[in-house]
Amino acid sequence: MKTLVVGVGGMTNGGKSTLSKSLHHQIPNSCIIAQDSYFKDDSVVPLDSNGFKQYDMLDALHMDTMMREVDSWRIDPHMFLRQQGLKPSYITPSVDTEVYVLIVEGFLIFNHRPLNELFDKRYFMEIPFDVCKARRSSRVYTPPDPPGYFDGHVWPMYLKNRKDMESNVLAMVFLDGLKSKEELLAAVYEDVSQEIQRLKEKDRK
Repeated sequence: MKTLVVGVGGMTNGGKSTLSKSLHHQIPNSCIIAQDSYFKDDSVVPLDSNGFKQYDMLDALHMDTMMREVDSWRIDPHMFLRQQGLKPSYITPSVDTEVYVLIVEGFLIFNHRPLNELFDKRYFMEIPFDVCKARRSSRVYTPPDPPGYFDGHVWPMYLKNRKDMESNVLAMVFLDGLKSKEELLAAVYEDVSQEIQRLKEKDRK
């Protein structure tokens, strides 16, 4: 059994979730773990000096819980898929010869060193400030963004987190989030498929 861990990161509303879901539907034996599922309760997320909730930092997330999920997949990806209740069509019958793919998506996945070290492939979605702000304003969050939150907290934290990421991460593929969903999927799917094929051929040698 071979495994491949793919990271899809990027800014808020950059298209990482859409790409990850599309990739999952194209690749057999794959599943997604999304970082947004591990936010701490709003009551324990601290405020910054401007009174904004500091969601855009690792301390706002249950990263220990997320890592346990990732480790559970790494121990037995076949069983993990079964436990997720995936349809049989997503799981090929030959356990020993297949490549299992974990897609991890989120805005800070490359900033958490223990997680970042597990990735075989890393993709980062980028969009300009004005596009990001427009997309963010069209989304409904719970709790909702207060006035000035994007300019005063979200974007500055993105720039900070990106700088931290770039100082520690190698082998990153940056993606233009303004390209069509189909074009982005095609490029990443081809890249991941080539790596899957490489792993399969390695098994035959």
